[in-house]
Amino acid sequence: MPQGNCKCGGADCGPVGAVGFFRATNHGVPAALADALEARAAAFFAMPLADKLEHASARPLGYGNKSIGSNGDVGWLEYLLLSVSSGHGSFSLPPSLRAALDEYTAAVREVGGRVLELMADGLGLDRTALRRMVQVAGSDELVRVNHYPACPLASGVTGFGEHTDPQVVSVLRSNRTGGLQIMLRDGRWVPVAPDPSSLFINVGDSLQVLTNGRFRSVKHRVVAPEAGQHSRLSVIYFGGPAPSQRIAPLPELLRDGEQSLYRDFTWGEYKNAAYKTRLGDNRLGPFEIPTAGMEPSNSDHHCSAIAAVQPPPPPPHVGQVY
Repeated sequence: MPQGNCKCGGADCGPVGAVGFFRATNHGVPAALADALEARAAAFFAMPLADKLEHASARPLGYGNKSIGSNGDVGWLEYLLLSVSSGHGSFSLPPSLRAALDEYTAAVREVGGRVLELMADGLGLDRTALRRMVQVAGSDELVRVNHYPACPLASGVTGFGEHTDPQVVSVLRSNRTGGLQIMLRDGRWVPVAPDPSSLFINVGDSLQVLTNGRFRSVKHRVVAPEAGQHSRLSVIYFGGPAPSQRIAPLPELLRDGEQSLYRDFTWGEYKNAAYKTRLGDNRLGPFEIPTAGMEPSNSDHHCSAIAAVQPPPPPPHVGQVY
């Protein structure tokens, strides 16, 4: 795990603030838990479509295939999207898959909480200031299992279109098949080498607001495997607040005349607004307060069909531990 030695009281928060993404090793999640979930999820996705729909068909949670949300975004994937707080909802998942999800999610949820504690330390906040927003009764925590089968149609097909995560923090693990790419601040897309032994941490939109832009949410996407490659399978924990939680720059960070870059809103308001947009939209745009010298937000992009993405240039090494 990264150590709590990043001091972010000012504008410079190091690589985590600049990129909004890092890799955690020595995180304490037993490999056996991840391997068991991967095997049981793969078995679920190998079932006939009718059986998968029977086990977990619901909206917006449950099983989905190609459609991402309700606004026209699609990708070359199928997935399970489940609530953590409700025990994965009322879906009749296979018992072995449900048990594996419960065990793995509990372990990764703890990692997410520890990461938020370290971030709070680096910001000079009370250690629990961020964690208690997303890991208390009523928090809106989700787990998503994405399966990207090899695409026989073409290479470079969009598995999941570019977007930022609206929550506070996300914790991702994948199998050995690549495809994840992140956008750097200069607009370059770089691939992230898969590492099943590591967890990858994404800064979400809500954390960007809470830190008044010190930490920036990372835009990312997934390219589907090509014909002949193994399927990609990833599991993501999303740490979101309770719907009534107020999201605004933390007063402890607004020192020396620093102005808030965002207007106040609740997580429920932001979630509702975000889920009415397309994946690539700048969801924070309507909540920004124009400020002289403010760096422009990520530009808007749409992916309205399963289409090829442009390959990234040869990348620098990305994803080191801090």
